[in-house]
Amino acid sequence: MIEVIPYRNEWASMFETEAELIKQALGDNCIAIYHIGSTSVPGLAAKPIIDILPAVKNILQVDQATAEMEQLGYEAKGEYGMPFRRYFQKGGEKRTYNVHVYEEGNSEIERYLKFRDWMIAHPDDREAYGNLKKELALKFPNDILAYCMGKDEFVAGIDIKTGFDGLRVVQALTDREWQAVRQLRQKYFFDRVAISDPYTWTFKHVDHVHFVLYKGSKIVGYAHIQLWPEKRSALRIIVIDESYRNRGIGGDFLTMCERWLKEQGIKKLQIQSSPEAYQFYCNHAYAHMPFNDPDGHESDPRDIEIGKIL
Repeated sequence: MIEVIPYRNEWASMFETEAELIKQALGDNCIAIYHIGSTSVPGLAAKPIIDILPAVKNILQVDQATAEMEQLGYEAKGEYGMPFRRYFQKGGEKRTYNVHVYEEGNSEIERYLKFRDWMIAHPDDREAYGNLKKELALKFPNDILAYCMGKDEFVAGIDIKTGFDGLRVVQALTDREWQAVRQLRQKYFFDRVAISDPYTWTFKHVDHVHFVLYKGSKIVGYAHIQLWPEKRSALRIIVIDESYRNRGIGGDFLTMCERWLKEQGIKKLQIQSSPEAYQFYCNHAYAHMPFNDPDGHESDPRDIEIGKIL
């Protein structure tokens, strides 16, 4: 049941108390801890759930502290759709705390803090956001996904106002993200061969990962990765919107994908590169490697089979 209530002064002290316990659980890996989300903004109506963001030196070391977090009553949820995050919930169906752990330098930290500080400093936006959440809670009282997606456009608008311009990668979730996925796939790949995208079935397949790349509030890139047996993977599509090319963003996005795969235990990333993209991959240490597609899909005869040991 989604409930949005008026701001409570006790939320600040609840954060302080819980933050101390989380710092102890994460140990020396934790270098800072922040109160984020609506309960961190005095005067803002919110769900009575405290959102906490610990910043750590090494995100992988957070997994070693799972037992300590569980002793505090938390359930470990893994990345939960956000690459390079560790997410914990406390309270079960009557949730009391969400913990979003990120590694220092991750742009998500800056984004959360800029959003919080903007809301504190701008009463009109604060009131509008509170009213929106109340409306969504009434409209979707038992549908947290619809509630969250209903806030997406408003939050993106605040990101623009704050000047946040960092690169961030997420697994496609919202309507806006899936619409961008469809447009980028069709425009840059399937329009070239004058067919409609025949692989939209992969959007709901467990072995296919669809990443969206943001720069600030704008979706500027997309990647489709297929997970194969034997710790292999295939980069089916990676694309940066034309207006954002030649800025190094493509290389940054590829590096993010490689890092994420490596953290999942994947050992190889393989690609059937077009001749036009071949030099880009060579510049990022890809070399000739048999593709050996276990699904046996046909490829363009011009494609060059390359790969990289992660």
